[in-house]
Amino acid sequence: MTDDANRLRVAIVGASGYTGAELVRLLVCHPAARVVALTADRKAGNTLDAVFPHLAGAGGEGALPPLVAVDNVDWEGIDIAFFGLPHGASQPVIAALPPQVKAIDLSPDFRFADPAVYSEWYGLPHQSPALQAEAVYGLTELMRDRVKAARIIACPGCYPTSSLLPLIPLVEAGLIEADEVIIDAKSGVSGAGRAAKEGSLYAEVAEGIHAYGVASHRHAPEIEQGLSLAAGRAIKVNFTPHLMPMNRGILSSIYVRLAKGASADDLRATLATRYQGEPFVKVLAAGTVPATRHVRGSNQCRIGVFADRLPGRAILLSVIDNLVKGASGQAVQNMNVVCGLPETMGLAQAPIFP
Repeated sequence: MTDDANRLRVAIVGASGYTGAELVRLLVCHPAARVVALTADRKAGNTLDAVFPHLAGAGGEGALPPLVAVDNVDWEGIDIAFFGLPHGASQPVIAALPPQVKAIDLSPDFRFADPAVYSEWYGLPHQSPALQAEAVYGLTELMRDRVKAARIIACPGCYPTSSLLPLIPLVEAGLIEADEVIIDAKSGVSGAGRAAKEGSLYAEVAEGIHAYGVASHRHAPEIEQGLSLAAGRAIKVNFTPHLMPMNRGILSSIYVRLAKGASADDLRATLATRYQGEPFVKVLAAGTVPATRHVRGSNQCRIGVFADRLPGRAILLSVIDNLVKGASGQAVQNMNVVCGLPETMGLAQAPIFP
């Protein structure tokens, strides 16, 4: 156990949302981190257990500070700041941080290398374009070397995480036709955030499934950015998300056309080699179907590869917990990397089942 005085001093900006709660859940058990600031402007003045009763007593009596407005944080006493804010809100705060504070942003504010793409899809001008060139896209397993040296880390969205982990190695290896990728993805309701929305009401979600953001979801250009970088040219994908009547989890069913001479076995072997030794990405044996219940509450991504019955095609199945590997867990993983800590520190929890 790290001595308390030597622990990383952590702030969570936007602690009253689902990703904020997950960050607290993970960090109170992290032996090298201490949460010293929690912000939630609308709930400033409350204790965290008043907002999230399941976190009452987390870390020990009096271990967590009260919620405060972001303007009241003493940034000189912070080493790492996590941001779980709506889009457009992180940029001005991160721009004003002292240089010694490393920022790990779970919002889309720094995910796009081209600020114009961010502005197009999020309807806001980028408020800190000069910082964008400094930001690193934090898909940890594939960007680890860049994350190590970063001051601003943009954590990927949940759908892009589940899609890019299986796809990027295959595009880089030239084993699939990158222009013909179809992603049919399904997410739990927590992916929509904690704010009250009509579409997230129980009666709107239970006993059904529906597509949303059809041909217009903001994670599509993020996926395309990753695949374009891997391919060395502009790539477009067919991406449709669906909302499922469950709290957590993402299942991405990805349909690909094989490159000439390639087989599903080649895809599986390439992914298995790429992720050999990775603690959080598991490529499953032939015929094994991953399920969201197999990763619930964990920082794992599990990938299955299947030959389609249509000649020349294959099916990739990728599952994650959207709040952990798709958000807060990957953020803590990036903190571990940037701070030179063991990557699994605070993240070794096995999935919750059933």
